[in-house]
Amino acid sequence: MSLSNLQPTIKKLYLKDIRNFVSKLSLRRITNAFQILLSYHVAKYTGKAVQWGLPFTVSFEPTTSCNLRCPECPSGLRAFTRPTGMLSNDFFRQTVAEIADRLIYLYFYFQGEPYLNPEFLDMVKYASDKGIYTVTSTNGHYLTEANARRTVESGLDRIIISIDGTTQETYQSYRIGGKLEKVLDGTRRLVQAKRQLQSATPHIIFQFLVVRPNEHQIADVQKLATELGVDEVKLKTAQVYEYEHGNPLIPTIDKYSRYKQQTDGTYTVKNKLSNHCWKLWHSCVITWDGKVVPCCFDKDATHRLGDLQTQTFAQVWHSEAYYRFRRSILQSRKNIDICANCSEGTKVWA
Repeated sequence: MSLSNLQPTIKKLYLKDIRNFVSKLSLRRITNAFQILLSYHVAKYTGKAVQWGLPFTVSFEPTTSCNLRCPECPSGLRAFTRPTGMLSNDFFRQTVAEIADRLIYLYFYFQGEPYLNPEFLDMVKYASDKGIYTVTSTNGHYLTEANARRTVESGLDRIIISIDGTTQETYQSYRIGGKLEKVLDGTRRLVQAKRQLQSATPHIIFQFLVVRPNEHQIADVQKLATELGVDEVKLKTAQVYEYEHGNPLIPTIDKYSRYKQQTDGTYTVKNKLSNHCWKLWHSCVITWDGKVVPCCFDKDATHRLGDLQTQTFAQVWHSEAYYRFRRSILQSRKNIDICANCSEGTKVWA
């Protein structure tokens, strides 16, 4: 079957996911989201760190442990200065209970491989039972038959499976230590579990991080996803840490690169980095041990804005530390290390 003939089927799958997402909305969640959006635009145009409501998107870190050694990942490189560990189910439940009535989107990922936390799927079930749209990102190596079935039964709404190559040689050039066939087998088990349980969820996504070694396989990953019964393919641009003098991971296909080469041969971030960031108003990241950081770009949690082991969520979100960080980005994002190499937070709302 050609890709063009698959378009109606693909659109139908997307619509199922959209309908599922919309079904999670409530008047209180919508009202809170509107307050956040309004305060963001007030802050953006006045330069004052106005913040109303509570975040409607939160990322929890199930663990910092990982089985792979990916070259641009602190977890893979074992390069953290912060402690490693596992998110506690009790702490997770306590925190979610504070914000569940306003929380729309819960992402089980920051660093590490979520399935290494033995309580991960129990936490998904808890959030799902509260009507929150749940998402995780995995390298796909732990989707055993039992885990695939439990994943579907947990109520997980969306799963992103990283697959950065369609041959073992290409795949392992970035996913160092990984086995492509394990990922494909796990995907098959998950698709089969959905069929057996007659479940529309989770919406299965193949995420393809486009880098120079794999850019020639973009069409191949689309075809592979179709053959396996995957619902969607997302092509993601890669953030690299040392880009100024070039990097072998930067793609040659311009549309998939975050960086552009200048006349002197050096590279710079392609998108204009404005002095505002939507992420600081609608979302945050919580490390496995309860530290709150601004976003997923703060991988080593150097900008700690609060501690949920000793503070309530509202106390952290409306703390002076958080307002100070928001003010700093409104003044000049280029002076904040994690913001200088990022275009994520300004794309949609700039």
